[in-house]
Amino acid sequence: MSRRCELSGVGPAVGNNVSHAKNRTRRRFLPNLCDVTLASEALGQSYKVRIAAKTLRSVDHVGGLDAYLLKAKDENLSDKVMKIKRALKKKVAAA
Repeated sequence: MSRRCELSGVGPAVGNNVSHAKNRTRRRFLPNLCDVTLASEALGQSYKVRIAAKTLRSVDHVGGLDAYLLKAKDENLSDKVMKIKRALKKKVAAA
């Protein structure tokens, strides 16, 4: 399972462990991924996704999954979430 957020595309970052003696060794900073269920009001369904805690806060701030997906860039979204976005766009266009 990849360490990548399905909504924002956030993945591992790289950096250094720095000791007191200033010795530097490479390390990875992993995103804080959470398995959550988000509800789409327009589609009337819930979806299980694996997203970063930071992204979950962004989803709440924007106003829910539907609003977040409509504003999100396609290249950041996973294939599973792109299917949800396409269905959402189709539903919004029909209404």
